[in-house]
Amino acid sequence: MAEALRLTFLGCGFITRVHSRNLRRLGRTDIVASYASRDRAKAEAYRRRYGGIGSYGDYESAIADPNVDAVLVAVPPAHHLDLTLRALDAGKHVIVEKPAFPSMPDFEAAVAARDRAKRVVLVGENDHYKPLAVELRRLLAEGLIGDMVFAHYVTIARRLKTADDWRNDERMAGGDAFFEEGIHWLHFAGSLGPRIVRIAGFRPDPARTGADRRAKSMMVAFQYDNSAAGALYYSREIPSLWRGMRQSRIFGRNGIITFESNGLFIVARGSFVPRFVWPGITDFRGYRAMYRDFLRAVRTGAAPEMSLERAMEDQRLMDQVYASP
Repeated sequence: MAEALRLTFLGCGFITRVHSRNLRRLGRTDIVASYASRDRAKAEAYRRRYGGIGSYGDYESAIADPNVDAVLVAVPPAHHLDLTLRALDAGKHVIVEKPAFPSMPDFEAAVAARDRAKRVVLVGENDHYKPLAVELRRLLAEGLIGDMVFAHYVTIARRLKTADDWRNDERMAGGDAFFEEGIHWLHFAGSLGPRIVRIAGFRPDPARTGADRRAKSMMVAFQYDNSAAGALYYSREIPSLWRGMRQSRIFGRNGIITFESNGLFIVARGSFVPRFVWPGITDFRGYRAMYRDFLRAVRTGAAPEMSLERAMEDQRLMDQVYASP
């Protein structure tokens, strides 16, 4: 049996809590974690809370430790490239949270460093791996609804940030709410089989009141390489049922797939017996499948599904969204 991968989290914020809860369910025979923060007490608190094997009072010590095999970069996007390059230079494998980098030149620098180091870099796009995406890919690949005509994705919720949240600083976040968090949904829309080949963004003016002053809404229109047309409605300022439950649809010439945008259910109907699919809640957000893919890539030398190159496709689309007149 292969030894467990020794992974250190660089950063001890909200997303590290999410990762740690999911990693603990994966099992210590696969990955064991340690924690690094600029606040040693915070790193140690995370180690105790999540059963980690070590803690560090700075990122440099964790990256330099020969007992660390890989790092997970979980700090604001403005610092992703620096920590990724330093980790690769030290011979570590890397998972970098999404959005990985604010610009295409940053991606190119990371690719060059990865290739020099001969290490694995996975971009932490857990939505790529979640059961909803896997099931939708399967249904579309088997041609259940015939030729695809339209796709309508909706992710709307009122989730405002406080004034002191780093996401309110676009220099730290890399951009507005759609760039920082909506990129997960843009990837989802482009990862179900057909690839997006044309795209444009339409952004309403941001609200002028409240502590969260970011632009928080975006409508994106696009066309797939199979000629189907799609739209993504994203907002983090509009009230919604249960803080985000919404229905999305994919329309084909033989039927329609309706699904809860977060992954609770899928219903397909048309010129066939109606089909209900429950993607399941065991790995609802896809984190454990993502870690397994990372382990596979590290142990075999193969590229992970969410490679830098795949994330660069999303970045190209994002650049076109913000270049829209």
